[in-house]
Amino acid sequence: MTNHESYWGRLKTASQQGQGERKMQGLEKFKEPPSRKKEDAPLRTAIDYVRNRPGQFHYHLALERELPIGSGEIESAHRHLIQKRLKIPGAWWKKENANKRLQLRTLRANQRWNQYWTH
Repeated sequence: MTNHESYWGRLKTASQQGQGERKMQGLEKFKEPPSRKKEDAPLRTAIDYVRNRPGQFHYHLALERELPIGSGEIESAHRHLIQKRLKIPGAWWKKENANKRLQLRTLRANQRWNQYWTH
């Protein structure tokens, strides 16, 4: 394992334990100057990406709730949960009805169907 891989592994672990912000602050001193083009400033681009999405990287909270944190699982769910239903040949949907249908499918997929109907 290289130092680079080791560092990013530690950053990932820190993020999953709720310490990502502290680690991000440590990276600021290595950030490329604003005068450098975006494509030549990968660290600055990564830091800006995270900073521009406050509240989206609370991985520790998702893990506590046993929620997926990888985009692969989300993209997969999009295919089998949403597209499978909405892309039926010959079907068409009004937006408001499609959203309601998807909410019900999501309840069922998350095993919250009965909980929804008892409230």
